[in-house]
This record gives sequence, structure tokens and C-alpha cells, in this order.
Amino acid sequence: MKKNIPSKRERMRKGIYLLPNLFTTGSLFCGFYSIIASMKEEYWFAAVPILIAFVLDGLDGRIARMTNTTSKFGSEYDSLSDLVAFGVAPAILTYNWALSTFGKWGWLAAFLFVFCGAVRLARFNVQIGLIDSKVFNGLPIPGAASVVATGVLLFYYLGGSGKLNHLSILIIVVSLSLLMISSIKYYSFKDLNFFSRKPFMSFVLIVFIMIIVIAEPQIMMFTFAFGYSLSGPTWLIMKLGKRAYTEFKTKGFRFQLDRLLKK
Repeated sequence: MKKNIPSKRERMRKGIYLLPNLFTTGSLFCGFYSIIASMKEEYWFAAVPILIAFVLDGLDGRIARMTNTTSKFGSEYDSLSDLVAFGVAPAILTYNWALSTFGKWGWLAAFLFVFCGAVRLARFNVQIGLIDSKVFNGLPIPGAASVVATGVLLFYYLGGSGKLNHLSILIIVVSLSLLMISSIKYYSFKDLNFFSRKPFMSFVLIVFIMIIVIAEPQIMMFTFAFGYSLSGPTWLIMKLGKRAYTEFKTKGFRFQLDRLLKK
């Protein structure tokens, strides 16, 4: 009986399917290593893998789309990996580094971060194709995790040592958690028409940003991460202000028109 030997193209396709999942596994490994480092109170070494996982998480989906190897398995595996790398790992890092001194409020805040991250991922999975791909509905969990990781790196860069005991960290963790499950819109960077319309300016801008990041990586990474977490509320406030201003002008015009008509 003749055996069905897979063709060279089929073998290559299986290898390509494996590639994006390897990047996802790398992200999962970074999250697990971060947890181990946090348990050893090596907080700097716990923060760096979270940022590496951030890069790997951006690559796995892009590679899957470029090679046309997206799958239901890859999507589910990616979400589970994200929960560990960007939910559990940052929560344990933050708790051991700064929240443990607050007692039960500290571990409750850390759990809230994990819970909201899990809800954020579940909501994202069911809303694929239902909302505009140009925006995210709520702060993405990698963005929230990046604020935590870059904050730890900035703390040690500015001369900090050991653990941090400050109420602001508790407030920031709770705020990030609530932003993740909010309906505030965040730009997704999936529609980068600016780069195709103005390639020269885009090239100059990218090089300029790279120079700044390389010069002061800890400060700039935290600035970008924290700034992105605030971009959603800022965007919302600007939209509400613009709408209120437009309504005020319209009502004011109507009021003046009514006065003229009465005369």
C-alpha cells in the first residue's frame, strides 16, 4: 500500500505554522521567567522579560498574517500567553516590589490587574471584526504591563534600591486595571497611512525617536508607555470638549436667531 508522503510545500507550510507559535512560546517563557525573578526579589530582571514579551507578542501576529498562517489555535494560545506575560507576571512583580506593604489591599490590587487583564483579552477575542480595527476598546493589556515594567526600570535608573513603598503605585495599578476594562478608545497603530504617504518624513521621525530612546532608554520607554496609557482618556476629553463647544455654538446661534425673530 502506497503511503501518503507530504509534499515539500506541505512540509514548509507546517514549518511556517510553527514559526508564529514559537514567538508566542517565547513570550510565554518571558512571562514565566519574570515571575521567577520576582519571587527571587530581582525586580530589574523581572521587568526586562516583560518588555521582551511585548516585542515578541507584536511579532507573532504580524508573522502569522504575513505568511497567511493564522489559526484558531494560534489565537487562543496567544491569549493564554498574554495573560501570563502581561497579566500575572506584572501583577506579581508589582506586588512583590511595591504592593506587599499595603497588606490585603496590595494583593487585591494585584489580583484586580490580573482579573481586568483576563476580561480585556476575552472581550478583545469576541469583538474581533465587530469594532474598528484602527482603535482598541480599552487599554491593551501589553500597554498596561509596559507601564509597570518601565516604571520599575525607571525607579532603579533614578537611584532607587530594594522595594518601593508609595501609595501612588497602588493608585496606578488600580487605574491601569480599570482602563483595561473601560470602553475608552486607544489608537491601535494598525492604520499607518502616514508612513506610506510621507516615507521620507517617516524615516526621519523613526531615526529621531530611536536616537532619543537609545540615549535615555529607561526614561523614554516609560514616557512612551505612560503617555500611551493616558492617550485614551486625553482623546476622550478632547472629543467631549469639542462636542460641547459645537453644541454651545449651535445653541448660542439659535438663541440669537430667536431674539432677532422676536424683534
